[in-house]
Amino acid sequence: MKRSLCLSLFCLSACAQTAAEASPPPPIIVDQFGYLPALDKIAVVKDPKVGFDAGRSFTPSQNYGVVNLGTGKVVFTGAPLAWRGGDTDAASGDRIWHFDFSEVKTPGTYVVRDMALGVDSYAFEISPTVYTPVLKTAFKTLYLQRAGFEKRAPFVSTAFADKASHLGKGQDTEARLFSDMDNPETARDLRGGWYDAGDYNKYTSWTANYVTWLLAAYLENPSVWTDDFGIPESGNGTPDILDEVKWGLDWLERMQNDDGAMLSVMSLDSASPPSAAKGPSRYGPPNSSATLTSAGAFAMAAKVYTDVRGFDEATRRYAERAYKAWRWVEANPRVKFYNNDARSGSEGLAAGQQEVEADRMGKKMLISAIHMSALTGDSYFNEIVEKLYRQVNPMDAGVPNGFEGTMAYDMLYYARQPQTPKRFAARIKRDYVTKVLNGYNAWPAVANVEDPYRAFSDGYWWGSNSNKMRRAQVFTQAIVADVGEAPKQDYLNAGAGYLHYIHGVNPLNKTYLSNMGGQGAENSVTEFYHNWFADGTDWDRVGTSKYGPAPGFLVGGPNDSYERDGCCADVCGGFGAKMCEIPVKSPPTGQPPAKSYADFNEGWPINSWSVTENSNSYQINYLRVLSKYAR
Repeated sequence: MKRSLCLSLFCLSACAQTAAEASPPPPIIVDQFGYLPALDKIAVVKDPKVGFDAGRSFTPSQNYGVVNLGTGKVVFTGAPLAWRGGDTDAASGDRIWHFDFSEVKTPGTYVVRDMALGVDSYAFEISPTVYTPVLKTAFKTLYLQRAGFEKRAPFVSTAFADKASHLGKGQDTEARLFSDMDNPETARDLRGGWYDAGDYNKYTSWTANYVTWLLAAYLENPSVWTDDFGIPESGNGTPDILDEVKWGLDWLERMQNDDGAMLSVMSLDSASPPSAAKGPSRYGPPNSSATLTSAGAFAMAAKVYTDVRGFDEATRRYAERAYKAWRWVEANPRVKFYNNDARSGSEGLAAGQQEVEADRMGKKMLISAIHMSALTGDSYFNEIVEKLYRQVNPMDAGVPNGFEGTMAYDMLYYARQPQTPKRFAARIKRDYVTKVLNGYNAWPAVANVEDPYRAFSDGYWWGSNSNKMRRAQVFTQAIVADVGEAPKQDYLNAGAGYLHYIHGVNPLNKTYLSNMGGQGAENSVTEFYHNWFADGTDWDRVGTSKYGPAPGFLVGGPNDSYERDGCCADVCGGFGAKMCEIPVKSPPTGQPPAKSYADFNEGWPINSWSVTENSNSYQINYLRVLSKYAR
């Protein structure tokens, strides 16, 4: 088995791909991890017509086979079929053929081979458990994102061992209000939580989202979430995903004031490795949006942990915190705080803007009211949900593209709760089918194979890989909720198409997870924007730096709006001016949308973060989908 090359989930770069750097990937494209025996298996054959690879013309023969690498035998033969009669796909600039080998179900390691031309795909496996090691590796990135927690053997290799970060003088255990840094009375113990993305900042609203999404992933397939994912809590009798969620909840509890309000954001110093960061930690004041989102997270936690042994006290506490947060928002519905923004005098405090305007506050209230209702059974929250359902329109084909992209799935969760009025529950399911599942960019696009790479989305913008994963959930959530007219197997295959996209079935033939050579990916992400794995560090790039980045991080993905900082067109000054002398990368610039990607990790003013930066939101959307296909 090809995964036997690496004994540790967190192997060094010696286990990662290097051959892919020396030659272009093959034109026969498969999921580089593999396929489940019972699901569709369709290789994509590409002839690039537009883009950086247009010179790699390839016309397949009509004689294709699937070769078992263990026996050397050809187990299936057939001919590839041209997509749309040989049309060029506008999103990728490629002409495409499909080779369907779904009949091959026997576990083993294989390649797809052009028998006449002697061209092979990357190797892949067919197995009922093919995605289980991938799930465990991708999940462990959350452990690496923990702030204030030591990373050590045996949970990671020595390459990614690091002391607990941000626990020094003036840091997380004694963080101060950003606007009153000289006042020791503002010091708060705000240790813990997760680095949000490639930076080390921590955002209350977003962490609350991660808690609810992870809990949802657990509820939707609890059997896959075992107690052996290789984190420090493994073996304690609690599913590791619930241990990881508790790490996020512990931080949210520290961020709550006695009156129920939630502090909005924390800004942490950066260095590589994280424990080298010595600058002070600062926090922002409470706001309504963070408090509202946290109310829903605490409520869902109180409900889920009720059935977990040893969490009786925590469950009571989570419920109390949910009520306090909700009541505070009812009394203070319009408290705003804009971080890193002149409107709040907070320039330099964290990075991403966590504040929202009125339309998104309505969506956040809907989601939180769903979880308050599920916890309490109180008709008061049901009335809020029904009222907001009419106002914010959570059932729309475009909803998964938005910031509150889980709204429709949250509504399906609400429809399954015993306290939900049966007539309203039936309406929710009906609306989901007609407006989301059968919307213009969901089942019709998949059934008509609008995307020859079999993972249709509306476009390629910042975080496009996360958008792909929310699109996959349109189908996996239909299965969870038992809705839709098509056979469930068809929806399962539709969702799997998006997983295959992340695993390499895309115009770059690249697995969009970092350093996955040890898990069988022959062409995975070699570098991405992250302060730990920064340009010039020991963790910079697979095959050239000492270690390369840690495995399993999902990067943002193609972004055809990528551009350098505007100062490069004028004067950036100092270090920025020197960086602007670097030639503009193409890709990601000047390419068809689906090819607007490259592995690079330079910071300002090159701004690689809009293409390659990881995010916990991307990661958890991916985990939520992948967990439906693992066992």
